[in-house]
Amino acid sequence: MQITLKKGREKSLLRRHPWIFSGAILQVDGEPAAGSTVDLLSSDKQFLARASYSPHSQIRARVWTFKDEPVDREFFRKRIHQATNTRSYLFDSKNNSARMIYAESDNLPGLIADRYADVIVMQCLTAGAEYWKETFADLLLEETGLATIYERSDADVRELEGLESKIGLLHGTLPDSRITITENNIQYKVNLTQGHKTGFYLDQRKNRLNVRDLAKDKDVLDCFCYTGGFTINALAGKANSVLSVDSSADALELCKENIALNDLPVDKHSSIEGDVFQLLRKFRDEARSFDMIILDPPKFAPTASHAEKATRAYKDINLLAFKLLRPGGILVTFSCSGGVDSTLFQKIVAGSALDAGVDAQIVEHLSQGPDHPISLHFPEGAYLKGLVCLKR
Repeated sequence: MQITLKKGREKSLLRRHPWIFSGAILQVDGEPAAGSTVDLLSSDKQFLARASYSPHSQIRARVWTFKDEPVDREFFRKRIHQATNTRSYLFDSKNNSARMIYAESDNLPGLIADRYADVIVMQCLTAGAEYWKETFADLLLEETGLATIYERSDADVRELEGLESKIGLLHGTLPDSRITITENNIQYKVNLTQGHKTGFYLDQRKNRLNVRDLAKDKDVLDCFCYTGGFTINALAGKANSVLSVDSSADALELCKENIALNDLPVDKHSSIEGDVFQLLRKFRDEARSFDMIILDPPKFAPTASHAEKATRAYKDINLLAFKLLRPGGILVTFSCSGGVDSTLFQKIVAGSALDAGVDAQIVEHLSQGPDHPISLHFPEGAYLKGLVCLKR
């Protein structure tokens, strides 16, 4: 099966970007099935790449390889080995969980594989990944020597591929939906079947450790705390107090369990269930203040089209946070929105400080961990932006 591109539309492929949009296609020869492999040809019929085909998505083809080589089980074996092998150093006596495969950044578009202790959680987000799902699962088990894979193919992007959500056990056994993992000598209970993403925010691994180093003797406010990743590290870093805020009662309950699991001082912790935007205003009106505030909100702008609305939301919470910080206080603020790049995010935070009437400086830029690498040819893989700001 072949796809011929319009004249001049091969430029992105020549830069090794793996996506071809529907508008770039001149002709599709045959009737390729969803997820099947097709050759991408220039307008003068020169071979450019081999890709998976997605008839329902605006991203009509995603490149597996830019070489004229078979795309088969052995091809994927090499790709999966390469991805997992480069992350082997991340697993040691202090850590037993990390992302093993990060889609386009590992030249495996649509495939996410996270390891939580002895369980692999896999997401197939595109037609191509769905087509090869069983092969991927078999190869992951072979590569790791593990026995259990749980599927969490429930992200919204599957709808754009014409795919239904799929959640359930693919291989092995999962006696309990919650397992305990270790990260930087901290233990966490993770809900693999119902938790956010694949169960936990593995991408914040280094940043949680950063908060642990900064939290000593501070009164900390952890907003959008989820199951307590930053909260627990602040307590482990000997914070004076930590207040955790989230809209989910279940998440806050698991946060408390994680604090107890690590024998951390429960008397230094409190939590509030509620809307962060409203609670920040309430704290402002009550003249409350903190030495450190952590803002790790959900994705406000999944695409650039949502950026304007997201900008208002990010500015709102950061402005309020600056007002709640004591002089010398630290704001650790994040955006995981693909539609808001690092330059725009920094402008938003700068505008928030200006409108709050405070002088602040950036002391560190944060991003996703090394198990979420960014291909030089696929900058879209960089989604997590973070700033550590000091209020002067």
